[in-house]
Amino acid sequence: MRTRGFTLIEMLVVLALLGVLASAARPLLELSVQRSREHELRQALRTLREAIDAYKRAAESGTVVQSPEDSGYPPKLEALVDGVADAKSPNGRKLYFLRRLPRDPFAPADQPAAETWGLRAYDSPPDEPRAGRDVFDVFSQSEKRALDGSKLKDW
Repeated sequence: MRTRGFTLIEMLVVLALLGVLASAARPLLELSVQRSREHELRQALRTLREAIDAYKRAAESGTVVQSPEDSGYPPKLEALVDGVADAKSPNGRKLYFLRRLPRDPFAPADQPAAETWGLRAYDSPPDEPRAGRDVFDVFSQSEKRALDGSKLKDW
């Protein structure tokens, strides 16, 4: 009586087919991861820019104390999380614009969230952004390109 089972050749064929399928799925997985990180970057940029704009509106309304030479934008990103004194509050309450600073998903994981972003000051030109006395805008410092071909740092 002969026992039924798989021969060595049948096993090798199955393993070869699995290898081909796995190698075909890998680019799709990498594409999915890239798309997810780009979505996360868009969300983080939107969140930060909305918080910066809210700080500017609060400064213009007199809620945030500023000197005449200040632009009205936050002096650093951490001010959005640490909060600023509410000038209109009699008991010294603080205004908070973010619960936490989002990270740039394309930055190294060991960097603090505030250091993952490139900063643009109010007095710097848009084609040559540089940090300064305030934070007018943020951008990714990554040199990578997005799936649509644009540079991530230009977003």
